Amino acid sequence: MDIHEYQAKQLLSKFGVSIPPGEVVYQTHEAENIVTWLNEDKIVVKAQIHAGGRGKAGGIKICKNDDEVIKTVDEMIGMKLITPQTSESGKIVRRVYLEKGYEIAKEFYLCITVDRETGGNTIISSRKGGVNIEEVAEKDPNEIHTMQIAPGSDLLTHHARTIVYNLGLKGQEAKQAQKNILAIYKAFTSLDASLIEVNPFAVTKDGQVRVLDCKASFDDNALYRQRQVAEMKDENEYDPLELEAARHDLNYVKLDGNIGLMVNGAGLSMATMDIIKYYGGEAANFMDVAGAATPERVAAAFKLIYKDKDVKGILINIFGGMMRCNDIAQGLVNASKEVGLDKPLVVRLEGTNVEMGMDILNNSGFPIKPVETMEEAAQKVVEMVKE
Repeated sequence: MDIHEYQAKQLLSKFGVSIPPGEVVYQTHEAENIVTWLNEDKIVVKAQIHAGGRGKAGGIKICKNDDEVIKTVDEMIGMKLITPQTSESGKIVRRVYLEKGYEIAKEFYLCITVDRETGGNTIISSRKGGVNIEEVAEKDPNEIHTMQIAPGSDLLTHHARTIVYNLGLKGQEAKQAQKNILAIYKAFTSLDASLIEVNPFAVTKDGQVRVLDCKASFDDNALYRQRQVAEMKDENEYDPLELEAARHDLNYVKLDGNIGLMVNGAGLSMATMDIIKYYGGEAANFMDVAGAATPERVAAAFKLIYKDKDVKGILINIFGGMMRCNDIAQGLVNASKEVGLDKPLVVRLEGTNVEMGMDILNNSGFPIKPVETMEEAAQKVVEMVKE
């Protein structure tokens, strides 16, 4: 789960991380009180969306007086931002963050993320902050430093000193940076984060170390024990279909193709997407209904896929173990009755009560095409979508 920049900074501040003073606003008139409270010569106005590249898209502005701040907030709230990390339709700005602006002396990059290979955490740092880190990694990989922390181990003082040394900091700046890095890592582990990215991690001209921008993502499976994080979820930033899937405890990710998929098991789902691609089609989603779905859950999953306007045809590919094929078939028929099925539907079932399931589908009265193999299923749905 992702959260907004200002929310990430609020969380980090509770662990002692140095962040600029600031406040979020949802309406223009709220900015009038905030600028009085901040009382700064320079205020940065930042659009809050779940996407990078805001600055180049007009989502970050530096203002030098109160009137300019209020005017900028008024223009920014409700605007559509299109960045390299959004779709072509962009994202609507519904909240704006106002914070103190600094004169920056040095900018660094700092990121903590889960290392899927080791099971521990990796800290990535660079002296070249404030720019696209992917470009730095491609053009000057020697400027990227990584440190792996073993599973179950903590970030110790000597680790932080090494990171600070790699950043080229000395004296009081080094001490401040070290303290902040230890605090950020503590926040990362305590909050079950999967990513905390600070860019820039800055030294101001008056010698203060500050987190000027921050992105944070969290493990969905740990949100049950991270209530303060879970409550920060902004549903406006998520695809409506993904939100509905989450309510039914379905593993669903919207993709760019036109063939809707409903599969049980992540491995089988990936294999189904691959074979669709092999035969010239494109998946409209990743959908895993898990191993013990009920007819009601199958129906909910099918109706969710059917709602996607990009879907021109649907492929159901399920191995019935704990989930019996006759229950799957009955759920599909029930859902077809509700939606008035008028899209091509290809179904491949295998496993417990498969014959009963096929009989239910064949006698449903709906244009459902049962098949026996994955290969046949993929070929058939791709053909039907292209017709």
